[in-house]
Amino acid sequence: MSMTQQAAPAVDTPPAPGPKQSDGRTRQRPMALRLLARPEVGVFLGAVAVLVFFLFAAPPVRDGSSMANILYQSSTIGIMALPVALLMIGGEFDLSAGVAVVTSALTASMLSYQLTMNVWVGVIVALLVSLAIGAFNGWLLVKTGLPSFLVTLGTFLILQGVNLAVTKLVTGNVATDDISDMDGFTQAQKLFASTFTVGGVNVKITVVWWLVFAALATWVLLRTKYGNWIFAVGGNKHSARAVGVPVTFTKISLFMLVGFGAWFVGMHQLFSFNTVQSGEGVGQELIYIAAAVIGGCLLTGGYGSAIGPVFGAFMFGMVQQGIVYAGWNPDWFKAFLGVMLLGAVLINLWVQRTATRR
Repeated sequence: MSMTQQAAPAVDTPPAPGPKQSDGRTRQRPMALRLLARPEVGVFLGAVAVLVFFLFAAPPVRDGSSMANILYQSSTIGIMALPVALLMIGGEFDLSAGVAVVTSALTASMLSYQLTMNVWVGVIVALLVSLAIGAFNGWLLVKTGLPSFLVTLGTFLILQGVNLAVTKLVTGNVATDDISDMDGFTQAQKLFASTFTVGGVNVKITVVWWLVFAALATWVLLRTKYGNWIFAVGGNKHSARAVGVPVTFTKISLFMLVGFGAWFVGMHQLFSFNTVQSGEGVGQELIYIAAAVIGGCLLTGGYGSAIGPVFGAFMFGMVQQGIVYAGWNPDWFKAFLGVMLLGAVLINLWVQRTATRR
């Protein structure tokens, strides 16, 4: 008896589902690393830590008026730190920013008082002077190819000497005359140095301007073609020029933005104190640059944000006022700033390496 064996029909069964294979190029980084890649995350955490520290170390900080003072100190730094940060993202920095603030205030004050004009004339002329200083820095940088350190160091020394010499020549003193009784002073003071009340706490108008400028700078960086140009020229200006980015315009306009910030802060100082000391402003440029660096901007350019310097400036104001409220020796302020700056640089370096590691 012969036996035949019939084979069962073949059935194609799909393979069991398994984890997707990745070659490393399409692998998505964890959410934590993507957050760390944001330049403002580290300084935000640092600002929260500094705030919590002084809330316990200095109980007066918990008062609303104290916090208003802290925000005011932060705003006067933060308004200038924003254009300085944009300039740093664009690959440059400005050592003349501090004395340029005083130059602007001196111009408006002396022009208005000595020529007995409406203070708004001095304000407008001061704006033109500040923009011209920024344009000169940018033009000289582009035309000569010199590092921004050398160009703006020269401008810093020129402005420092001019501030002192011209003020003594015109007023016979190292400070300008009081302009509080001149036409237009009250209106200008409302714009640049007024105070309003929130919940019984007096808040300076500069806090509002600071936040408005921060929102505007963030929108420009993230939503406009000009923002792309800033990152491009900061990353590699030769490659940016090769793809059609107007490098010359971008560089010069960034320096002019610093000039605008110097004008605005200068007007605030003038209409807050009615007079200006011609020797002030020296050293403030380092504060502005440090606030931008702490906020996540790199000195090498091409990396940073507008929100980071907001938190960086807040940390400065918090430490500056927190030391006073804690009853400590204010001489320690500079030491705290140095520690914060070094810490921020090391954190930024670690964040970059971690975020780009595969």
